[in-house]
Amino acid sequence: MNVVVDLNRCQGYAQCAFLAPEVFMLHGEESLLYHPVVPDGQLERVRRAAAACPVQAILVGEEAGAGAR
Repeated sequence: MNVVVDLNRCQGYAQCAFLAPEVFMLHGEESLLYHPVVPDGQLERVRRAAAACPVQAILVGEEAGAGAR
């Protein structure tokens, strides 16, 4: 499963980093780093992180594939 973050939209609220720390992490105070391939067992956490994003910058699954084009 893939995940894509629109880094132009991301405002660094870091809700994703709290909810799925194995996939999303902050670099410094505002720069978001993430793994584009969701590790086994992390899909539900990533979906919760996407739902919690205040600016809806995270796409998961088929949406991520469409967003990456």
